[in-house]
Amino acid sequence: MNLDAENAKVAEEGDTFPEQLTEEHTLDEELHIHMHENGIAHSHGKGHRHVHSKAEKKAVLNRLSKAIGHLEAVKRMVERDADCSEVLIQLAAVRSAINNTGKVVLKNHMNHCIVEAVEENDQDAITKLSEAIDKFIK
Repeated sequence: MNLDAENAKVAEEGDTFPEQLTEEHTLDEELHIHMHENGIAHSHGKGHRHVHSKAEKKAVLNRLSKAIGHLEAVKRMVERDADCSEVLIQLAAVRSAINNTGKVVLKNHMNHCIVEAVEENDQDAITKLSEAIDKFIK
């Protein structure tokens, strides 16, 4: 199931607000929460804070866990003196997994936060996205 399908399933089940607001969120007087057409809720306040759906968060955490496990396996390969070419191939796979996770995070950010930032003429959020993309693709 792709991320959009997972998000739609979460929305259908009515489970649209994935977690309680943290103390940091509750102390922010400028906080406001938005429900998008697809049923995904997120909030904004100072610094453009937001909450991702359970499906979005789970997808990213699963990808990160797989990449971490893969990297630990590469470490064990090095400890066992595995062939260098095999280590390099596995490192490339780890790098690819991390890059793909970044793409998922970027897509979620653009689909939710940046769309809203454009609607609200929030130039700071757009500038921060541009800076983050520059660092991500280095």
